[in-house]
Amino acid sequence: MTMKSPATAPSAVVLAEAKRQHALLSQGVAAIYPERGVYGPDGLFDKLVEALQAGRPLKIKLGMDPTAPDLHLGHSIPLTAMRRFQDLGHIAQPLIGDYTARIGDPAGRNKTRPPLSDEEIDRNAQTYYAQLFKIVENNPAKLELLYNGQWLKNLSFAETIKLCAQVTVAQIIAREDFSKRLAANTPIAMHELLYPIMQAYDSVAMNCDIEFGGTDQTFNCLMGRQLMQALGKSPQIVITFPLLEGLDGSDKMSKSKGNYIGITETPTNIFGKTMSLPDSLLPRWFDLLTHISHENRPTHPMEAKKLLAEALVARFHDAGAAKNAREEFELRFSKRELPKEIPEISLALAAPTLPDILVAVGFASSKSVARRLIQQGGVRINGEVYQNDLLANDTASSFIEQVGKLKLIQVLLNNKM
Repeated sequence: MTMKSPATAPSAVVLAEAKRQHALLSQGVAAIYPERGVYGPDGLFDKLVEALQAGRPLKIKLGMDPTAPDLHLGHSIPLTAMRRFQDLGHIAQPLIGDYTARIGDPAGRNKTRPPLSDEEIDRNAQTYYAQLFKIVENNPAKLELLYNGQWLKNLSFAETIKLCAQVTVAQIIAREDFSKRLAANTPIAMHELLYPIMQAYDSVAMNCDIEFGGTDQTFNCLMGRQLMQALGKSPQIVITFPLLEGLDGSDKMSKSKGNYIGITETPTNIFGKTMSLPDSLLPRWFDLLTHISHENRPTHPMEAKKLLAEALVARFHDAGAAKNAREEFELRFSKRELPKEIPEISLALAAPTLPDILVAVGFASSKSVARRLIQQGGVRINGEVYQNDLLANDTASSFIEQVGKLKLIQVLLNNKM
């Protein structure tokens, strides 16, 4: 991609089309780097406008490390922007960081993220395909799906050292999370310092024109610009997007924090989880995840959440699923009725206790956690709060077990003793 300013001004038609595309593509953007440049006698211009005048499809990179099997609503923000680029004829380059996931990027954390096993990474990466195509167009002419293991695993130690020579220690430790850890005397391992360089080399290998990232990835993305330029390539434009706060209302949505909604979750889960969102985040979620205008949003928080939840289910499933999810929610929690369809599980347990069953169906991670749920009145059997580890003698071999608002299952005991 030619990033130099042309010697003469583009035609009015070309410039007008570039500006039109820019208006669409900059929706929801936090920042564009470099933001401004000089264009002859016309003064300031946006570098993205210049790139859009190139007369060829631009390549847009978005890296995602497969640290968990789910893509979530936070990922959907840059992926939606990537789809807008595709709709205008540009090429999406989703990058699955199967190799960098083996290191773990500590961005936004005060300590390193533990690397995963090869088996976990490969399993998670495989799940990304179907999820990506809920948003990105699966069109070979507009899509290059890549894995950074394709080139990073082939770098020799000497080549890696040469890459490191393009970056100073001062630049690396200036990254906010590193500087905070240094100030707090928190150890930083050497492999963590290599992560921004490896992410930057991805851009070199992909020869991308633009890189997307959250605002917490600004340093890493700009490192890609620097390394591309140092190695004789035209430096990529960097476009960053706002971070979406998770369901806890404070931290960014994150797989590792468990405060997320996966884009392939069931309509019931997407709707129910959205309804648990703190009221204070409603405006931001509407702005970042929907096109619903302020004047069309209900003022009452409960009704606003229902509208938001319905819009999200419709987006990742369909309008019918959204309508059913809303009706089911209102039946369960407004009218205190059970949903029309309840998943079933058949268990073959000898003399099971209630904690045994809670663990077996996945409603508790351990028996001690299950006992706490029972003691706190968080478990219902056939609609009634149950606070005993032992099942009553008159409890049927088939019963409905419920934990909290969202976890509901029909239990069939085959070997009750």
